[in-house]
Amino acid sequence: MGSCEAALVPNIAMICKKSTRLVTEVAIAAGLPPMLRKAANNKHALAQARTSGEEPMESLLTIFLPLSLAVIMFSLGLGLTVDDFKRVATRPFAFGVGAINQIVLLPIIAFIIASLAGLPPELSLGLMILAFCPGGVTSNILTKFAKGDVAMSVSLTAITSLLAVLTVPPLAALASRHFMGLDAPEINVTSLAISMALITALPVALGLALRHFVAKVALRVEPVMSMVATVLFVIIVVAALASNWTLFTTNLPVLGPALVALNVILLAVGYGSARVLSLPRPTATAIATETGTQNATLGIAIGSIIAASGAALPAFSLPSGVYGITMYLVILPFVLWRRSAAHN
Repeated sequence: MGSCEAALVPNIAMICKKSTRLVTEVAIAAGLPPMLRKAANNKHALAQARTSGEEPMESLLTIFLPLSLAVIMFSLGLGLTVDDFKRVATRPFAFGVGAINQIVLLPIIAFIIASLAGLPPELSLGLMILAFCPGGVTSNILTKFAKGDVAMSVSLTAITSLLAVLTVPPLAALASRHFMGLDAPEINVTSLAISMALITALPVALGLALRHFVAKVALRVEPVMSMVATVLFVIIVVAALASNWTLFTTNLPVLGPALVALNVILLAVGYGSARVLSLPRPTATAIATETGTQNATLGIAIGSIIAASGAALPAFSLPSGVYGITMYLVILPFVLWRRSAAHN
């Protein structure tokens, strides 16, 4: 190592240390939930976990969960280009149909199911949190496999993911008061919006910037990041189920059918509305897949932020965790049907 490089190492270490301290102070000043405050300084989070005797789950919530979601959203950004946003202007009608399905009809359908299913209040709120979440990277992959309009799917995912920073916090607060009543957790809408921006919008923007300015690097990194995102998604879903296993097994006879019904109705409404409005079948396939595929990881993270609990993933996160499994069981037959129809 040269003398110049040797001199740089301690300077870089000092900068990183000061940056970590600054991020922590900013997080506290901004009023972010405990989960993200601790995530800003992983040494403090790990030390606190060890003293509390709950290191594995504490580490999952304070470090692994927000970091995993950021990686997943970064991988989404790597797959985006500026043209994906311009498509909103060039194909406004098709985009509008998809956005209305995702942002308006989906929560309404979820609200009806949550009200009729007889779920415990915390699971009803969790179901609504899931419904407020946008589609994820998975919807683009499934659309491609189904021979759907991948470009429209990507555009819908990109825009709704960014809009979620503005739509999810106030809607979650309203749903919390409606289903939980006096037991509703206190939701700071501004704090939740900032938290979501840090772990969703910012990573998407960074991925998009890398794709735009260093396309060759982004194209090489994207497959690896997609694989990492898939592994992280599986780990988070398993953790959500494991930490709420008793609640899961007790309510599965009601929660399972409610989530399957939600998924089936969303696919039918998404595809049916697009076809009734004379959109091409590939576009209808994309809209249906986008509407029926939710970002379960984001739902789990939002549930944890709202609960502000470090001991275990809360019940608010359970519907998203279960949906992360059941949606594949429901949507794969739809995907295979649309793929077969496209070949014929």
